[in-house]
Order: sequence, then structure tokens, then C-alpha cells
Amino acid sequence: MTGTETIRRGPAPGRVGNFVFKGLSSGAGILIVVLLGLVAGFLLYRAIPAITATRDQLEAVGFMRGESLLSYVLPLAFGTVLSSVIALVVAVPLSIGIALFISHYAPRRLAQGLGYLIDLLAAIPSVVFGLWGLSFLQPRVGPLFEWLSTNMGWFPPFSGYLGPAKNIAIASLVLAVMILPIITATIREVFLQTPRLHEEASLALGATRWEMIRQAVLPFGRSGIISAAMLGLGRALGETMAVLMVLAPGFLVNFYILRPGQHQSVAANIANQFPEASGLGADVLIATGLFLFVLTFVVNLAARWIINRRAEFSGAN
Repeated sequence: MTGTETIRRGPAPGRVGNFVFKGLSSGAGILIVVLLGLVAGFLLYRAIPAITATRDQLEAVGFMRGESLLSYVLPLAFGTVLSSVIALVVAVPLSIGIALFISHYAPRRLAQGLGYLIDLLAAIPSVVFGLWGLSFLQPRVGPLFEWLSTNMGWFPPFSGYLGPAKNIAIASLVLAVMILPIITATIREVFLQTPRLHEEASLALGATRWEMIRQAVLPFGRSGIISAAMLGLGRALGETMAVLMVLAPGFLVNFYILRPGQHQSVAANIANQFPEASGLGADVLIATGLFLFVLTFVVNLAARWIINRRAEFSGAN
């Protein structure tokens, strides 16, 4: 470069691309918030007639059987929460074991294959899980449920089993299989983020592999396990077709998990009743959907709070 040459100013490299990417990202985030607000607004708008309806007006809705809106929603909410909690009790320990095997025990090639298989399970449609539960799982757990009812019937949840096994227990087992992939994948990623120095320090002090996992991996991943479980809970709360296919519906509030015709979930009830509902009946079902929307939103919000808290106080940061 000679002294007579001048430097021409121009746009900084990548400035246009950064501007476009920032606009697209911001627009996508705003769009998600707007869509969520529109869904909430629609549900609230359609639910107001049912919420403000009198007892006489609700008696005209055949499937409510003369009950108030609260009396109609309460058993559905109870069945939804009960099936989801039982599914978590079954799925979370299995997910922790699978995640530990993939992250700390299995050979690399086997771990990669199992990871792909777990991720593939999350892509299976819920109706397939419903068919599997109805055709394969239900006949095989029937003898187990009968044994539990015969030998442990003194414990109220296990009493009064009647075949076939179309009860809240079989629905919960199907839900457990459905939420297993998302919980396992999340916990696996959390375990893989455990600081290597923590693991090596534990092993250097003479700990066995299990002691190292108990001292370093599980404490580090505790919040991740909780957040993964809550994400799975959010999935279980809104599941529809699988529960509708394997569960004999009922509108009772009790803990008899082996008796058919005792419980029903909000989502399955909407799918079952909505095709023939109209007018105030449709508004009632949308009101139950509003309750499910709020419940799922709260669960996912709590999961996000736990994840953010883990990121803020993680020892890996």
C-alpha cells in the first residue's frame, strides 16, 4: 500500500447477516408469545359462558349429569393428576437407570445406539402406544393386577380388581412408557455435563464407580432430574389418545387404581365428548381444556425455573 492510496470505508463483514438473524430470532420469540396469548385468550373467551352459567343452564348439558362445573371438573382433574403421578413414579427411576448406563457404563458404540433408540421412541405417535397398551400390555398385566388384588387387597388402591385391566393403572403404565424417552434424554445430557474433574477426584480418593456416581454425578444432576421429571409430567398431563384407548372412564375421586370405571383424564374426556358437543356443552369442555392449559403451563414454568436455577448455581459454570 502506497501513501497515495486511501482506505475506503464499507459495511463491516457480517453486519447485514447479524441484523437479519437478530430480526428473525426476535420475531420468532415474539410470535411464540403472541400465539400462546391467543390460545389462552380463545380458551378464556369460550370458557366464560360455562363459568358464568347457572345450575339450571348446565343441567341442559347431558354429559354433565346435572352437576356443577366444579363438580364436573374435579374428578377429571383428579384422574389426570393421579395417572400422571403414577407414570412419573414408574418412569423416573427407569430413566435414571437408563441414563446412567448410557452415560457411564455402556461402551461408546452401544451408548450411541441406545441414545438413538431412546430418541426414536419419542417420535412414535400416541395412538401407536395406545394400540400397544390395548393389545399387548393389557393382557399381560392382568394376572399381575389380579395377584395384587388377591394378596394385597387389604391395601385400598389394590383392592377390587376386575378384568379386563382397563383401569387407571394400565393407563399410567402406558403413559410411563410414553414419557420415558424425554425424561431419559434430558437426564442423560445432564449426567454427561458432570465436571470431569469431580469424577476423577472421587475416583482418585478410592471410590468405586457407583460411589463416584453417588458422590459426584447424582448431586450434580439433581436439579436436572427434577426438571426432566416435570417436563415428562407436562407431557403426561396432556396425553389424549393413548389414555382414551386403554381406560374405561369414570367420574369418581378415589385411589382404587385397579378398578375399571373409576377415573378419567381431562384430555381424554374432551376427545370423547367433543365430537357430539355443541353450544354450552362445547363451552364446558373448553373450560376443562382451560384448566388443563393452566395446569400444564404451571408445570412447564416450574421446570424452566428449575433449569435456570441449575444453570445459575451449577458447579460446572
